Amino acid sequence: MRVLYFAWVRQKVGVAEEDVSPPPEVRDVAGLVAWLAARSPGHAAAFAQARQIRAAVNQEFATPDASLAGAEEVAFFPPVTGG
Repeated sequence: MRVLYFAWVRQKVGVAEEDVSPPPEVRDVAGLVAWLAARSPGHAAAFAQARQIRAAVNQEFATPDASLAGAEEVAFFPPVTGG
């Protein structure tokens, strides 16, 4: 699966995207966040405040309990505000 990082999440992780193969027990967005956070100090820093990060699975906004079944792409980004 391709994982995309945007804004300060990208800065902390150190890459804009990466291809990953999470283990079978990673079944939802929250599980992916926990697994990614253990990959490197940059990932740990990016996901230290996981509630401040939004996710999209296959370009659809997703909650932490959203399934990763069939996910080809997961994106992480800070909340977006507009005016």
